[in-house]
Parts: sequence; C-alpha cells; structure tokens
Amino acid sequence: MGRKKKGIKIDGWINVNKPVGITSTQVVGKIRYALKAQKAGHGGTLDPLASGILPIALGEATKTVNYIQDAIKTYNFTITWGEQRTTDDAEGEVLHSSDKRPAQEEIEDILSQFIGDIEQVPPQFSAVKVEGERAYDVARDGEHVNIKPRGVYIEALGILDHTDNKTDFTCICGKGTYIRSLARDMGEILGCYGYISSLERSKVGPMELESAISLDIFEQMIDNPDQEKDLSSIVLPLQTVLDDIPVLALKDKEAVLLKNGNGISLLSKPDLARLEAIGIPWKSDDITTALATYDDMALAMIEIDGAKIQPVRVFNLT
Repeated sequence: MGRKKKGIKIDGWINVNKPVGITSTQVVGKIRYALKAQKAGHGGTLDPLASGILPIALGEATKTVNYIQDAIKTYNFTITWGEQRTTDDAEGEVLHSSDKRPAQEEIEDILSQFIGDIEQVPPQFSAVKVEGERAYDVARDGEHVNIKPRGVYIEALGILDHTDNKTDFTCICGKGTYIRSLARDMGEILGCYGYISSLERSKVGPMELESAISLDIFEQMIDNPDQEKDLSSIVLPLQTVLDDIPVLALKDKEAVLLKNGNGISLLSKPDLARLEAIGIPWKSDDITTALATYDDMALAMIEIDGAKIQPVRVFNLT
C-alpha cells in the first residue's frame, strides 16, 4: 500500500511574475507552501537578477513541463556597454573594460548575425553540464569551463531604446537561448564589451506578463493561512500549455482504455473522420503527438500512428 502524499492535490499551471532578487526554486517553494500543494515545479529557470514570467506546474501539470520549456519566449533586456563580467550580468566581477561605446547604427548592423538558427556558447556561470558537473559549480571554484557551442533559435531581435552607455532590446527566441550570451557576444563583436544589467521575460508560450500573478499574493496567503483561497482565479488548466497541440475528444470506452494505459484503434469511418477533423491525416506515416480529453478534461498525452493510438502520459485528474 502506497504512502499517502502530504498536502492538497492541485493540478494545473500558475503564471507568476517573479521579482528580482529571488531564485526560481525559492518561488516554487513559496507557492507550494502557500497553497499546501502536494507537488510543484517550474517550467524554465530565471536567474535571481531576472524578473518576469515563471510558469509554475502543480500536480499532474508537472508531466507537461517539457511542452512549456520548448515554447517560444520573449525577453526584454538591457545591455550596459563597456564591461565584460564573469557572469555576463550585473552580479559578476569585471573581467575586461573599454572606453568605447557603440552607436545605435553599429548595433543595428550586427543584429542579423544573431537572428535565425545560430551557434551560441552558454555563460561560464550556467547550469550546463560539463563532464558531469554544472558549469557554475566549476566557475565558482575559479576555474575556466570549456563549454561547447550549441544551436539555438532566435526569431527576432530588435532595439527598443539606446543611450550612450545602455541599449534596451526585445528578443523572441526558442529553448536554450542565453540572453547573457547575446550581451557578451555583441559586446565582443562591437569591440566594447557588454553585460546584462536588466532582464525580464514577458511571454512564454501562451503565458503573458499582463496576466501574470504577483508573488505578493502567495506571501499574503502564507501570512494569513486561515484565509479562504480562490484557486479558480489563480490556477490555470493543465492543457493551458498545450494550446498548439491537436486535441482528440474520447468516447466512454476509449477513455476507460486509455486511462488504464491501453492503446486503442479507430476502425470505423466516423472515428477516422474524427482524426481528420483535428488535422491529423490518419493515412500518413508520421506519428503525431496529441492531447486526449474526456468530458473536456485532459486525460492523456497520446501518440497517433495511423489509426492506432497509444497513451504516452496519463493524467490522474479529479
């Protein structure tokens, strides 16, 4: 007999606005403690000096973290010119300095080098693993980490404002992109050095900063534990992060089979037409990932291979 989990079973996502000066792990801890949730995690680390959207997964939503991690993200950030720092942000020690300051036209001329599929070396102080160790652990010991370049995707990169010493940017990018590396690399190309002095994540997949919840709300819950909590205004449905994935509504018997981890086959023309209706050509040789629902509730992540459906992740929602 399994041990009963402590806490309240809460399933879904929270779009929280992380403030500067706190780690992503600390934010998760505060929210889990405030809600007394059984299980919680986040969908993409923000450095302590960064602010903005930190997607928090509760309960069964933790099974979909990889989908929000893979989502396109938008960052607004400031590069301060004239210094290169150990951490590539304001927290680090100065490595190099320069009296040169770039003109806006100079910066605009190099932006195309950082758009599209590019190679990027993560910062020395990053969570990248090198020979089994986190890069930041090695860097904290004063050693240089030999980090290999990795491919990242940047959809758009533009200037919002420019002064002599600082430039504000906006960037739309894919998974694994380090904004700190952008600052370092732009500074090197411009011959003036640069580091991130402010960073805000304003969009992650379907989550936007305008609808994000302040961490203050959860701190108030901690201070007033007996106060009634309206989770409906805080917790988003599990399928929130699956907005670009096909959704297949199941019938009663199909739902029972998938819920128990069994595969199903769609044989009749009306059932095959259900696949066509959600944009999945069942005659294709491709395997498609989709969300299976029952009674408008997320039931499982599935793989559809022709007319055959197999559960990949089954959700235990109440």
